[in-house]
Amino acid sequence: MNASRPAQRKVPKMSGLPIKTRAIAALQARMSAPVSEVTDFAEHRRKRQELVMSRAGQVLFGRPDRKVTVEEIQIPLEGRSLRTLVYRPTAVGGVRPVVVNFHGGGWVQGSPEQSGWLSGQIASLTGATVISPSYRLAPEHPWPAAVEDSWEALAWIVAKSARLNIDPERLAVMGDSAGGNLAAIAALRARDARAAGSRARNVPNIRLQALLYPSVDMYQKFSSELRMPNEPVLTSEAMDTFAHVYMADSYGDTSWIASPLRAESHEDLPPALIVTADRDPLLDNGIIYRETLRKAGVHVEYREYAQAVHGFLSLPGVVPAAHQAAVDIAEVIAAHIVVPTN
Repeated sequence: MNASRPAQRKVPKMSGLPIKTRAIAALQARMSAPVSEVTDFAEHRRKRQELVMSRAGQVLFGRPDRKVTVEEIQIPLEGRSLRTLVYRPTAVGGVRPVVVNFHGGGWVQGSPEQSGWLSGQIASLTGATVISPSYRLAPEHPWPAAVEDSWEALAWIVAKSARLNIDPERLAVMGDSAGGNLAAIAALRARDARAAGSRARNVPNIRLQALLYPSVDMYQKFSSELRMPNEPVLTSEAMDTFAHVYMADSYGDTSWIASPLRAESHEDLPPALIVTADRDPLLDNGIIYRETLRKAGVHVEYREYAQAVHGFLSLPGVVPAAHQAAVDIAEVIAAHIVVPTN
């Protein structure tokens, strides 16, 4: 993909990381080919999913809380269907608040199961139903396929709220990495649709956007990426590859539908929670989006976790910070969409 890539793989920098995190980073460096070298993405995804679902994968990626039920459904859209996982807390009944969660993976890989541990934690800790739809992936389905899938899935969930036993007026969107990009774009689209007085049915009324180490600009290399180009899990080279594969012939398009940071205005957006990791090349994406939203008058809560790598909320078995972060995220979500009981 990148003709200038080095012939010899670089070993990620692991000093200062917890022992468990260093171990998985070292294993990744030895056993996982860089995404820039992938030629068969379908096979690449199959192997990743096999790992996620394996016994060893459950140690790394965790598993949903036992106080949560997991149901697989299909979201039928025009000409396609999105496999979706629904996480429901067992300890509460009635119509529940809802969190729609978009998984990460650079728009070319990943699955709802990848963020199953976090989805289960949020459902268990908040009492909300968490719905995690899949979306079409590049290179088979380049931009804006993932954007359209996430937006249409959100509209379908609102339309079918009675069937799903959820309250569409107590709705949050959440996403990590590429999923954070999709969640941020959905928040912008919902704002614009409502501001235009759209007569379209099922325009979501988003109460919170929870953006977990989000990618908010497709092209800019901020200082964190220049400072940390070769960290565990995500490298600068991988970021470049993801952008080229996802954008394909549209690479260079500066639309906010690809890069939410580039929206003409960020005013009147729902409150945001932005979570970052201190050992992540994407760190400054979150910091800069935080400042952009605050300057536009949007309330933002920000959490940065030490000794954490990109994707850490999908790696609770090897990144200790994931556990406190899940509690913190749940508290913010609950404050925005869970009605207190007297």
